[in-house]
Amino acid sequence: MHMLQQPRQRPILAAGLPVDQLAKALRLRLAPAGWPLPLAALPAGSVLVGGAVRDALLGRLALRPDLDLVVPGNAVALARELARQLGGVVVVLDAERSIARLVLQGWTIDLARRMGANLQQDLLRRDYTANAIALQLTATGDGPEHPEAALLDCGAGLMDSNGGLLDPSGGLEDLAAGRLRAISEANLLDDPLRLLRGVRLAWELGFRLEATSLGWICQHGARLGHVAGERVLAELERLAVAPLGGGGLAQVVDTGLLASWCDELSPAGAPASCEKPANQGAAARQGAPARSGEPVILHQHLAKLRLEAAAERGLSEAETAWALPLARLACMLDGQSLARLKSSRRLQLSCQRLRHWWQRLGALGGDPDALPEEERLSLQRQLEGELPALALLLDAGWAPIALARWRDPADPLFHPRAPLDGASLQARLALKPGPRLGQLLEHLTRERAFGRLPAEPGENVAETLVEARHWLAKEAVPRHG
Repeated sequence: MHMLQQPRQRPILAAGLPVDQLAKALRLRLAPAGWPLPLAALPAGSVLVGGAVRDALLGRLALRPDLDLVVPGNAVALARELARQLGGVVVVLDAERSIARLVLQGWTIDLARRMGANLQQDLLRRDYTANAIALQLTATGDGPEHPEAALLDCGAGLMDSNGGLLDPSGGLEDLAAGRLRAISEANLLDDPLRLLRGVRLAWELGFRLEATSLGWICQHGARLGHVAGERVLAELERLAVAPLGGGGLAQVVDTGLLASWCDELSPAGAPASCEKPANQGAAARQGAPARSGEPVILHQHLAKLRLEAAAERGLSEAETAWALPLARLACMLDGQSLARLKSSRRLQLSCQRLRHWWQRLGALGGDPDALPEEERLSLQRQLEGELPALALLLDAGWAPIALARWRDPADPLFHPRAPLDGASLQARLALKPGPRLGQLLEHLTRERAFGRLPAEPGENVAETLVEARHWLAKEAVPRHG
């Protein structure tokens, strides 16, 4: 899970072109001649829809965008035939609705059978107007044997007879206005994941959610509990890696979308309108992860987890790419909630560790140096691979020095190791394997971590052995209570 640099081109919409010229500019930007799928292999009336069209119009098109194609016939059979011809791999996503994924030369191409009597009806079944714009890729024929010809009468949208843009829901106008608008309430409820996707898309695109659409999201947020956990988590992870994702996750809290998955994320206490609070950028208190009844505090924590916070703490771009999304998820979800969402065990443990130390250090004013030695050593061990994420959750003052030490792999505290390994100690001190050897290694590790033994492993072995013998002798003395 890493933040990705968002591609930037000049927005086609900004040029104010007529729709027919817009379609031509869109084709130039998409450059289908460079796709691994020849357009000639597609049936007449095939169209490109969804994110690739939207992102090309906005100047956000990735070098290798995911392609969503709507075709007039059996999409699963077509995908299999294309894979046979071109050497790709097919995954059937929905056999009943005839949706398949073709993976071809590193590209992901989803093919779906058109729903409804014509393409306009198909587009009007979609979630948001920004995703309901179609670009015709292949020409249509004439006569009853070519039903796609009926698409030319497109009402609110426009499509030229040679294959242009179809926009029956006003998506072009919404894109130009920076507005994310749901096509209908019923469409959102047809797949409740669309409720969460709306928040994610708005913050990915830097758009505002249209008021009525936001109201539907707030009203029906509990429906998200009926969606498979893996699908919910995938949306949250995409939001966490977005540059503005902290604000987006804060809005997820405000809307109560995750109340079914996490008891702590009850919307009680959130702004009644579900709008972002006016003080979104205000500093949140240094403290523990928000508990039940504290969504406003959680909102403040999430809203602070911005790219600027990473820069203020001195994180590099590479560190920010993984640490900021992880900190955002840990801020929001505990291990139990992540388990319900079917996350990996690794993510559950990472977030649980981060939340534990965030809570513990919050009680100490955010200062790890205030921890007892044994506990401080435990912190450095548990978060040896994740310290930049903890730095994002704490006040900025501690981070620069801590990160400089963490980047040094030889630092004895931030990368704790015993000065001699177990085999060397066994050989030099005639020790047998067992708990006593483990306890000695732990003692020597702590002595080295806090500067009482040489920092470099293997340096001044004699001094280390003297300390080891001293500890062994002390541990051998009987204790009387």
